Amino acid sequence: MANSAILFDKQPSLSGSLVTLRPLEATDFDDLYAVASDPEIWALHPAWNRYQLPIFRVLFEESLESGGAMIVIDNETGEIIGSSRFHIADATSGRAEIGWSYLARSHWGGQYNSEIKALMLAHAFRFVDTVYLRVGETNLRSRRAVEKIGGKLTDKTDIMILSDGKTAVHVIFEVKKADVG
Repeated sequence: MANSAILFDKQPSLSGSLVTLRPLEATDFDDLYAVASDPEIWALHPAWNRYQLPIFRVLFEESLESGGAMIVIDNETGEIIGSSRFHIADATSGRAEIGWSYLARSHWGGQYNSEIKALMLAHAFRFVDTVYLRVGETNLRSRRAVEKIGGKLTDKTDIMILSDGKTAVHVIFEVKKADVG
């Protein structure tokens, strides 16, 4: 299955009962910034200042360039409520990453994140056997959310240099296809 990662569609359109995910487009900037401009979304995140327009603009441009970013739309209202993306660092590894995820606070603590991740995991497992999620070491809210979807904490960490020059330690969670059925 490792070679099927080469064919991995990093920008599918995915729909569930609560949300639809579709590829991020340049025209989504204003609607997505309306969500991301809430400082509370980023309060526990290593890049805590992503709510600031110049910082968010860099994230948005990187997301477009990644070829794996999607926006999340609330099916009931039709509004953009967040974003997430796929990444494949090594097409022969049999692994994909889900990350760079954020969601409007109005949609926290319930079924939305679970459905988003379930849709993304089901899609990823068509191509790879393992999905990993990188979470800021001190971001307890995100760590709990990843555990709720079946993520298992590994002994791996990743140190990243943020745009402000500071370092951030990330822990790595894995979800294996064999563990979710």
